[in-house]
Amino acid sequence: MPSTIWSGSISFGLVTVPVRLTPATRSRDVSFNQLEAGTGARIRYRRVSEASGEEVTSDRIVKGYEVAKGRYVVVDKGELDAMAPKSTRAIEIEDFVDLDQIDPVYFESPYYVLPDKNAAKPYKLLVETMEQMRKVAIGRVVIRSKEHLVAIRPLDGLLCVETMRYADEVIARDELGPLTEDVDVSERELAMARQLIETLAGDFDPAKYHDEYREQLLELIEKKAAGEEIVAEAVTEAPAKVLDLMAALEASLQRANPDGGAEVETAAPEAKSSKPAKKAAAGKTTAKKPGRSKRTA
Repeated sequence: MPSTIWSGSISFGLVTVPVRLTPATRSRDVSFNQLEAGTGARIRYRRVSEASGEEVTSDRIVKGYEVAKGRYVVVDKGELDAMAPKSTRAIEIEDFVDLDQIDPVYFESPYYVLPDKNAAKPYKLLVETMEQMRKVAIGRVVIRSKEHLVAIRPLDGLLCVETMRYADEVIARDELGPLTEDVDVSERELAMARQLIETLAGDFDPAKYHDEYREQLLELIEKKAAGEEIVAEAVTEAPAKVLDLMAALEASLQRANPDGGAEVETAAPEAKSSKPAKKAAAGKTTAKKPGRSKRTA
């Protein structure tokens, strides 16, 4: 079971629910150590002064904020400690809002909220009430000396806390400038795009999607650890193609629905879930260069 990273309570009005937080996700990234070629010795880093070239011990290192090129304002530990948010043992709910009002761009990291001892009833009451009203709680919590804005939402009979970005951390749309030319989209193009999306529509099944790069990388590592010689295939880039939107839509429809042709239908076709990609056959000795794993919108 994941370890508890915070314990305290959720408070709204005069109601207090003792809870604890555990991580809701785990990283599966494949990490590497840097080694010296030939010897296999680990590479270590040292903190070195740019002025003297000498190694600097941790007790001689201070924090500085660059206010101009090469000019720093030093802030010492005492000043930082005085400014640190006061650690509390409560998530104070400030508002209840509709989940649809929160764009996913504001969400950062999820945590499961589990009821603490003797808190099962108020916890379940809060979960069921929020589920029925389809509401999300907005509050603040201090985790590891940092205050976070959080959204608390019901999820499969539990509460889930999502740490959130503040408004000034999200890049506004108008900061990006004009992204496209002033073009018109025809009704036929819209109809074909709708038909293509409906043909590929289905229910979301997270287990269907795999990190293909990680799987191929771990397979490569396993084979090399077993002493198998790996021959990498040469990579050739396909020539860039000139985009013909209608031709691309028609070809996509034909591929997605080979029995139905590429004719635009007036009635929406029944949604068909796309078949999961076939896994690479085991036992191959040629290492393929891992491609980017597909992502869903």
